[in-house]
Amino acid sequence: MPIIKKTSSPASFLIIPLLSVLYLFFSKTTTGLRTDHLVLVAIVNVCYYLSASTRRLIIGLGIIIVYWIIYDSMKAWPNWSFNTVDILPLYNLEKSIFGIHIGNNIITPNEFFLLHSNLLVDIICSLFYLCWMPLPLFFIFYLYFKNKNLFLRFCMAFFIVNCIGFIIYYVHPAAPPWYIAEHGTVLDVTTKSYAAGLLRFDNYFGIHLFEGLYSKGSNVFAAMPSLHASYPLIGLIYAIKLPAKWLRILFATVMIGIWFSAIYLSHHYILDVLAGIGCGLLGVFIFEKVLFKNKWFRKFMKKYEEIITENNF
Repeated sequence: MPIIKKTSSPASFLIIPLLSVLYLFFSKTTTGLRTDHLVLVAIVNVCYYLSASTRRLIIGLGIIIVYWIIYDSMKAWPNWSFNTVDILPLYNLEKSIFGIHIGNNIITPNEFFLLHSNLLVDIICSLFYLCWMPLPLFFIFYLYFKNKNLFLRFCMAFFIVNCIGFIIYYVHPAAPPWYIAEHGTVLDVTTKSYAAGLLRFDNYFGIHLFEGLYSKGSNVFAAMPSLHASYPLIGLIYAIKLPAKWLRILFATVMIGIWFSAIYLSHHYILDVLAGIGCGLLGVFIFEKVLFKNKWFRKFMKKYEEIITENNF
């Protein structure tokens, strides 16, 4: 039996290879071609032609793939080249609202935790922070096999939240707390993404987990809003719609853990986390209460759901 299944037309048979070539060309001329680009193209093509079930899966994940491509493309157009990076004003605002008095000085919560770090808290917070993307991905696959409608709604809301966050990154580039600690208040556009407090986890276990992950970061000056804070919140909102109570508990626990860890590990100010929460709520509202109420969009979503549903494709 041949592995490649017959698609509905010669055009549909060729569209994925054509898009793959265009994507590789785009990557080569913008961010530079990397191994992960080739891996993505290989996965998409294998899944599309392997079987009907894998084809439905990769089509369903198309929203997430587009998100990843947009995120990765930010490397080619750094936000600091579009607007002034907020370094000192955000730092001072954080101190004025959430500052902690130490003698005659006022320091940010990030600086307080840096002075009072604890190994056990370092490990716990690092493990929480490690969940920022694996947990949403797990939820995406869980929903795909459990509830196609909710799967698409979560993916769409996730995409919209990220688009809002990316727009804010370009309108208002902002430095993370660790930047001031490491580089001061002067803008240095050659600064590489930095694991900050997560390095204490790496150093304790003698590994380069977080150092390696953050070396692939798209943009240093994208601290506000904290999309790390948005992701578990979106997951919790959609987990509430399911009967599985353990999922709600999981997302609620990880959500609080990530919110605290973002501050404790010097990756975000409290203001960044609050902005991320607002971004998550706004994105879900726009999708559920605006787009999803639109007759045309609901028809599109229904068609999309039919395509990725067994016996319909």
